[in-house]
Amino acid sequence: MKTKKFFLKFLFYSFIFFLFRFPVYSQNPNPEKWGSPCVTNINGVEVATLQGFECLFANIVKIIIPVAALALFLTIIVGAFQLITAGGEQKPLQKAKATLTYAVFGFVALIGIWFILLLIKEITGVDVTTFEMPK
Repeated sequence: MKTKKFFLKFLFYSFIFFLFRFPVYSQNPNPEKWGSPCVTNINGVEVATLQGFECLFANIVKIIIPVAALALFLTIIVGAFQLITAGGEQKPLQKAKATLTYAVFGFVALIGIWFILLLIKEITGVDVTTFEMPK
């Protein structure tokens, strides 16, 4: 039975992942804004540079942040639905409260992590919210 639940969850999240795809670019679309391009042209051949990691990291962050927000939103919706359909029974009510508690905890953790990164930036002057390769 656990395998069936796992498989259904896997199919559901795979469907959501492919439904909300975001374009990922191998090149830096705006070199003036971000610095040197991620790909350089040598003798008519495009060659990746070390700055390509900057573009890769930026593209991963562009995908992870909306996916985390979507997962948080779906968790709150599922918890609210469980709470509504519990019907006063103790076990489903506890499960719904636990789901909502974990969703709120995840939200607070994400916001807390962001504020800690901003605090590190303010105290040390090092911008840890951006990723740049040495040139």
